[in-house]
Amino acid sequence: MSQDAPFDRRLRRLRRDRAARHFAGAEYLHRVMADELIERLDLVTRDFRRVLDLGCADGYLTRRLRERGLDVTACDAGAAFARAAVGVQADEDRLPFADASFDLIVSAGALDAVNDLPGALVLIRRALRPDGLFLGAFAGAGSLVRLKRAMLAADSVDGGASPRIHPQIDVRGAGDLLVRAGFALPVVDAQPVEVRFSALLDLVRDLRAMGATNILAERSRRPLGRHGLAAAIADFEDGEGRTTERFEILHLLGWAPSLDQPKPARRGSGTVSLAQALKRPS
Repeated sequence: MSQDAPFDRRLRRLRRDRAARHFAGAEYLHRVMADELIERLDLVTRDFRRVLDLGCADGYLTRRLRERGLDVTACDAGAAFARAAVGVQADEDRLPFADASFDLIVSAGALDAVNDLPGALVLIRRALRPDGLFLGAFAGAGSLVRLKRAMLAADSVDGGASPRIHPQIDVRGAGDLLVRAGFALPVVDAQPVEVRFSALLDLVRDLRAMGATNILAERSRRPLGRHGLAAAIADFEDGEGRTTERFEILHLLGWAPSLDQPKPARRGSGTVSLAQALKRPS
């Protein structure tokens, strides 16, 4: 697959730049992910000094980490977000950092729209020093169930299917990607988040403000017709005034390999909790 598919890189940067102007008010998912990453970091029984915030968005996670005295480099695919955080503009699968540059890499809400996610994870692992930690979070499979159903209703009226929701990764797939990228002691789990919306267009407005609308390659995009949009709006409403939409947040953890790490158990036989996986020896 081309590194410029399935997502339109240029459009993604433009959408993130637009989101930088409207992120306040639609930042709730990023806050949930970032706050959970901080909580998980608090379980780690070792210190970090140099940190990369990959997909920094409005800099919330960067600021929280800097408040702890950490040396944080902010990075985002969108120039506006990167500039506001006094950081670096770069795509996640084209990182400009040298090997072994960071003790800790965190990423909240950015890795679900990367063309070469396996390659991005390899670059993240390489940018970590031995025994460095990666903590990531993004929306995975099981997200936007009501929106998907509404888009199917729209396509049935418009007379043809068109990909309108990004392909999503499940827990098992994310774990396999961490293993392929060479991470040690990988852990993936899911956190459901439910948000209520009064109308479909309110959800679309928030997704636009997050920079999370459709950026699939242009040949795959077909706009909704008037009748299709009406069908989608009608299908989304549940008759009670507000509709609950679900986001399934995947949390990824992996360590850069080091000789003093414990050996992983055979796949499928693990009994170690996430908290135990985070408590690495000092």
